[in-house]
Amino acid sequence: MDDVQEPRRNRAPRRDAQARRELLISAAAVAFAEHGYGVPLELVADRAGVGRATLYRNFHDRAALALAIFSREVDRFEATIDPSVPLSRTITAMVTQGASAASLFARIVADLHAEDVNVSAFEAIGQRLERVVAPAVAAAKARGEIADEVEPRQIVLAVRMAAGLILPFMGAERIAAQVSEALGLLLEGLRPR
Repeated sequence: MDDVQEPRRNRAPRRDAQARRELLISAAAVAFAEHGYGVPLELVADRAGVGRATLYRNFHDRAALALAIFSREVDRFEATIDPSVPLSRTITAMVTQGASAASLFARIVADLHAEDVNVSAFEAIGQRLERVVAPAVAAAKARGEIADEVEPRQIVLAVRMAAGLILPFMGAERIAAQVSEALGLLLEGLRPR
């Protein structure tokens, strides 16, 4: 039998390819925040220090690039959410750590037209975030922090609402106070009666 090896399928990308992909995602986040969803993709490639071919090899269009930005944010939440922590602290961390992503999401959505993107792909990112939050919600219910009928979707909505309170000119202390006050109001409505 010959020692011919089968080509490897579904292998992880090389480190340098993964690094270029991350550079593109970071550059796109900045470019979308500064110029909106319609920013020329050449600018994104230039900011990442790669050619257009590299950009299109990684992302077939701007919607795929935007989805990658938000998927990376969900990855970050997934790596940091600890169900043993009180839900108020989890929500506060999500709001403060995800404020720039929430702002970027609002900026991109303002420029979107339903026919321009696969709306279901954006909805899938939100559903994934709900699944990431679900263990923290279940633990909070078990501790009596929130009512049994509260769903992960409602916690994600609360995070989005509170994130809308953070403005770019606010310092850390003011952000903390604003989020704390908003969460007090939100969590009061989520507590068991």
